[in-house]
Amino acid sequence: MRFFLIVLKNIARNPLRTVLTGLGTMVLVLVVTGIWTVLTVLDNAMADKGANIKGIVTERWQIPSQMPYSYAEGLSRGAPDKTKPDSVEVKPDDSMTWQFYGGTIDPKSRTRDAIIFFFAMDPKKINKMMDELDELKGERMKDLEASIQKMCEKRTGIIIGPDRLKSLQNVVGKQLRVGDTLTVTSMNYKGIDLEVQIVGILPAGTRHDSAAFLNRDYLTAAMDQYEGINGKKHPMANKSLNLVWLRAQNKEEFATVAQQILTAPEFSSPSVKFETASSGISTFLESYQNLIWGMRWILTPAAMFTLTLVVANAISISVRERRLEFAVLKVLGFQPNHVLLMILGEALLVGTLFAVLSAGGTWYLINKVVGGLAIPIGFFPKFMVSPFAMTVGIATGIFAAFLGAIFPAWSARSTRVAEVFSRVA
Repeated sequence: MRFFLIVLKNIARNPLRTVLTGLGTMVLVLVVTGIWTVLTVLDNAMADKGANIKGIVTERWQIPSQMPYSYAEGLSRGAPDKTKPDSVEVKPDDSMTWQFYGGTIDPKSRTRDAIIFFFAMDPKKINKMMDELDELKGERMKDLEASIQKMCEKRTGIIIGPDRLKSLQNVVGKQLRVGDTLTVTSMNYKGIDLEVQIVGILPAGTRHDSAAFLNRDYLTAAMDQYEGINGKKHPMANKSLNLVWLRAQNKEEFATVAQQILTAPEFSSPSVKFETASSGISTFLESYQNLIWGMRWILTPAAMFTLTLVVANAISISVRERRLEFAVLKVLGFQPNHVLLMILGEALLVGTLFAVLSAGGTWYLINKVVGGLAIPIGFFPKFMVSPFAMTVGIATGIFAAFLGAIFPAWSARSTRVAEVFSRVA
């Protein structure tokens, strides 16, 4: 305890230097925590799971995937073959279909704020199959379920993310609320414009804050209406199904369902592929691989190296100023290792304190104030700071403080009493 008090007093002797060194630590921890906030989410999304495995069915030879909507029912069941005893049928709650409908509420200017991108799907699957939304708890889940119920009762109803709602408000020039209607002019379904009503707002703080959900039955009915008016099917009629998501309980079940789908003759024109969600996401993020690699292996080490130099410089100045003090301590009975530990203790105490403050402040700022780190990568519009990212940030700050202090501390340890006193004399 006495040794700790000595270290604490030494830190307080030059508060300006201590604060400046601490601020450098805070900047490093902020940067590293932000980087690993993104990397942690992407790593988790691309990691294979052993249970509750999600798979994606897409068109094999075309991007974006465009399959006939007639595929939806068979694929949602996992293409079971009743003639085989080991055939597996996917449960209704373990599947969902996606159709992408993109439009604008301002067809004249088509600014980014005016664009609204819909997942057209069965509303009942939103809280059962959508990542993060299926993990909501308490009042947040109750609010989402209430919105889903309204969407089921009203075919024109939509559920929209809070960020997308704010963007649309910038365009219409007024606050939008539940019950308001919007006219959406389609960009990928030419000629199919929809009149929709907001029936719910997604809980904030998920990756879907900028998304919106549309009842797939409304889109199907609009395409049928198009055919009735124009006397021909819409150009997207036979390629409106974009993705089918399936969930398997384990790897064995996943493999069986994959075999059933890939060998089913009814899904051969066009042919389809079935892969794990992690594999599909990895493929989708290929264009970001260089960015992810640079964040992990260039930006993080560069930030750490910079802070190490800052700490080393600050500690070195302190050591040069205190050589007489170290000589006196040795005369009084302090061992060289005591001096070494004292200098390291000062650096580690400052590094730990400011690293914890920075990581905690980053978590509060991003998660509670800003509502997520807004770095759109693929379909991840925002990233929330995780406990792991905070841990990495704190550990990096402490390690950088140690590296920056080790050589100045060793120099202080090696102080020669006779040499110091001879200079004083």
